[in-house]
Amino acid sequence: MMLRMISSLALGASAVLLVSCGSSNEDVPMLIGSEQASPGQGESIYQQAKAADDAGKSDKAIKLYNKVATDYPTAPSSAQARYREAQLLEQKGEVVKSFKAYQQFLDRYQGSGLYSTALSKQAAMAQSAADGEVKSGFLGIKSKLSTDKVAEMLTQVRTNAPRSATAAKAQFTLGQLYEGKEKNKEAIAAYRELVRDQPESSYAPEALFRVGVILTNQADQGNQNQANLDLAREAFNDYLLQYPGHSKNAEARSRSANLGGREVQRTFDTAEFYLKTGKTESAKIYYRDVVKRTSSGKLHDDARARLKELGE
Repeated sequence: MMLRMISSLALGASAVLLVSCGSSNEDVPMLIGSEQASPGQGESIYQQAKAADDAGKSDKAIKLYNKVATDYPTAPSSAQARYREAQLLEQKGEVVKSFKAYQQFLDRYQGSGLYSTALSKQAAMAQSAADGEVKSGFLGIKSKLSTDKVAEMLTQVRTNAPRSATAAKAQFTLGQLYEGKEKNKEAIAAYRELVRDQPESSYAPEALFRVGVILTNQADQGNQNQANLDLAREAFNDYLLQYPGHSKNAEARSRSANLGGREVQRTFDTAEFYLKTGKTESAKIYYRDVVKRTSSGKLHDDARARLKELGE
């Protein structure tokens, strides 16, 4: 029994010697209570940051606040440090850095009393960036962020509070951003995602209406293929069915009716093309279609006249 105890003590001593004689201190795991893990040390640095902040030394304060939140996340003031870092960066016009700091706060301090305020500030910052109203520093100079960066910010806002009014507004703004840049495919996808995920949102009716408008505008720009016209009409019809009584209902009905007129004109133009190229039987098919689709009007009369000329 005594021999076993002596052996155990010897092994323990050997282990201690091996650790203390290692080739590098990096091989030794940091002990709890060391400087890097000390909340007390973090609080000390926080007080230094606050003193710099109070003295108007914002650059120094930002650096120290960041150190507290990054290196001492368990310190009592770490949440306040990250939040204040984001605030100071925002005041300096460092939009991207401030947005990132707010995101770091939101990711880690969901139980903080400042969480809702941080969400609102971040959302307002993304909205401002999308509106092109971002200021640089204290000079009041407008600083345009790239479309991709603003889209990334809006997407993050939506992700932070899914199904909320804030998320709906961010998603709608994303659609507007793409639409303004004539990125029609991306705009339509953003609007449709909003309608799919939050159909009861106050932004959803306008989003679906905008899908129809974009497709109609594409037709105006010369892309009048049947698929685009059908999709535009479908969007307007879906809008009218899902959101009866919305402010754009009358305009949607008018646009949808106009789409029908475009299809008839396109059919008549096709008939005229075949007639000019000597393909009279094909021309008759399209003239008949015009007559069938209309009950009166110039196109109706012109198509009947052409058919009469062709022996019908």
